[in-house]
Amino acid sequence: MSKVDLNKQNKRNSLLTNAYDLFVNQGFNKTTISDIAKHSGLAKGTFYLYFKDKYDLRDELIARKSAQLLLEAQQAMKIRPVPIKGLEDYLLAMVDYVLNYLQRNKMLLKFITKNLSWGIFRHAVEKQTGGSTSNNLGEFYDNYLMALKADNYECDDPELLLFTIIELVSSTSYSCIMYDSPCSMEAYLPHLHQTIHLILEGYRLPKKQEQ
Repeated sequence: MSKVDLNKQNKRNSLLTNAYDLFVNQGFNKTTISDIAKHSGLAKGTFYLYFKDKYDLRDELIARKSAQLLLEAQQAMKIRPVPIKGLEDYLLAMVDYVLNYLQRNKMLLKFITKNLSWGIFRHAVEKQTGGSTSNNLGEFYDNYLMALKADNYECDDPELLLFTIIELVSSTSYSCIMYDSPCSMEAYLPHLHQTIHLILEGYRLPKKQEQ
């Protein structure tokens, strides 16, 4: 990488880092592009060399933070003392890791959940990876698809099923983690596990009867 490219990358990363700090501390709506540029030590005009507007920057932050978290969870699965057994075990282990992480990092939870939508996330990730999810999210999604097939589930739209589970986990866990409402995350987790189990069972093919 040339010095020019390295300088551009450093400026872009500085904008992202300082924007995230501002968003979580004073809120997205109250943060201006001038604030982001000032805290990054850059001129306001420099911001527009890297991002169309602060929504564009926010979308990339969401993709980066979310993808980093999923990647960490994926790595944790590889060194898990107890081997993963099937799709349900895989998804529940990923959910548990992510929720435990977010309980320790509530500001990240607040930022992601208040801003994340499936469309924004998909668009931003595709923008990062040049039109595919082969980098951060590819391994997770590939493992999901392989487990779905191996465990004898039949689903016409696997992405929609995954969307449903992610949205369920995100929306219901937010209040439990942030406000202990309607109960603590520890009390809610068994109910969440059971709900995910029942959703998956709706897609499981019946076992063939022995002859």
